[in-house]
Amino acid sequence: MPSNMSWDFIWLLVFTLCCCSFVHSLNNTASDSLNSLVQDFAFKSLVKRRPQTGALYDALLPQNLSGMDVSVVCLRSRRLWNKGANFSYFRIPPRTVSIPHVKRLAIVYQNLGNWSSHYYSLPGYTLISSVVGFMVFDASNVTDTRVRNLTLNTMGHPISIQFPNVSFIGGMNSRTRCVAFIANGTIQLSEMSSPGVCCSRDQGHFSVVLPLPKRRRQWYLWLIGFLIGFFGLIIVGYVGFSSMRLVKTKRIQAMEKQANEDLVLESRWVGNSKMPSATVTRTQPALESSD
Repeated sequence: MPSNMSWDFIWLLVFTLCCCSFVHSLNNTASDSLNSLVQDFAFKSLVKRRPQTGALYDALLPQNLSGMDVSVVCLRSRRLWNKGANFSYFRIPPRTVSIPHVKRLAIVYQNLGNWSSHYYSLPGYTLISSVVGFMVFDASNVTDTRVRNLTLNTMGHPISIQFPNVSFIGGMNSRTRCVAFIANGTIQLSEMSSPGVCCSRDQGHFSVVLPLPKRRRQWYLWLIGFLIGFFGLIIVGYVGFSSMRLVKTKRIQAMEKQANEDLVLESRWVGNSKMPSATVTRTQPALESSD
């Protein structure tokens, strides 16, 4: 019985891990589709407005993405190197270059708002801020539908992310963590550099999270309850089986007692003891005729 239970538990873990991997894959696919859609709307806004270099513009989004904010800015690589970029929630430090190098680049900023938990999640943690992010593209020709993605090299200096809507009562919570959903699909956890401020060295999406001890306790309680119920079922089955055997034994004893009572025996004294004695029937001798 213990070996069967251990195999059941192992299969449960394998099934849970497979489900988590499947859900994580679905989340990655959804977030990639969103990034492509957001980039498309951002560049359409640039084409319509003929933007000036260094000016931040809000992208026009459809009604089904209401609650999400997207903005875009075009910069020359020389300005990014000399001054960096301080737009939206992000501060990209000076001495930053794009890889590969281009003359003009576009930075698309996102604030997913109430869509944050729909596209991004971290098992065991809860989001306590909106997911914000930025992506960098080649802006040499904004009318080209085949936009090239770029990466940034900050020469070892961090990119800071400010979360203005995150407040801490009595100082920064020691369990609070920064989470970075990097463009290559990896997830990174780090401590906050200061209240409401996270740091990164690459583009991606970012949020502030707290662990979920209550869910962990509920998992343990569910597991304990399952084990108690399982062993309780075994005990109930054993008690029922034992009760059936006891009833059957008593029934046999009652039948034997009834059979003994139906057999009437006479008593006879042997010495000082009274012993049962069966009635003896003897055949009477028949006298032969003398004739």
